[in-house]
Amino acid sequence: MGRLIVEQIVSADGYAAEPDGGIGFFVDARAINEADQDQLSLLENVDAIVLGRTTYRLFADYSPDADPAQEPVAVPLNSIAKYVVSNTLDEAPWGRRAAATILRGDGVASVRTLRSRIAGDLIVWGSLTLTDALLRADEVDLLRLRIVPTLIGAGRSFAPSDLGRRSLELSSNRSYPQGLVVLEYRCRRGSR
Repeated sequence: MGRLIVEQIVSADGYAAEPDGGIGFFVDARAINEADQDQLSLLENVDAIVLGRTTYRLFADYSPDADPAQEPVAVPLNSIAKYVVSNTLDEAPWGRRAAATILRGDGVASVRTLRSRIAGDLIVWGSLTLTDALLRADEVDLLRLRIVPTLIGAGRSFAPSDLGRRSLELSSNRSYPQGLVVLEYRCRRGSR
């Protein structure tokens, strides 16, 4: 059983979504692409991508047909097994590729079960509702924050407001010329 990694792209003031739920603050942020080589290295150990319904739709609308010359991360993204936590979707197509598997029921229980069946790491991208539940349940092993050099002033935090204090241990940090900063924290499970 590998690690459960949660990765969020956040503004410099700590928001993962704008007040209306949008992600325009990073859609045009070319700085994100500076970390592609590190993303590719991270994905070498990932055996499953887990997404919530809303994030799945964002990825599925773009990634299956993304040009690998422009988006090198699309290559492993399209080949790694994908799972969508949803009680409302009937199917989860992924372009012309194999569909994502839908995990029904409680998101935390579904991820725990999946995790017990997967040898490598699992990564959750975005998927704020699912991430909230996983953080509350103390299931996250590694929190990876990709901080874009943009302030948005208000929005949705990447962590639930009722989480309380959790201890983290910085395991790596890296900055890039266009201002992107990537922080990785080991979550000290059981450290409330």
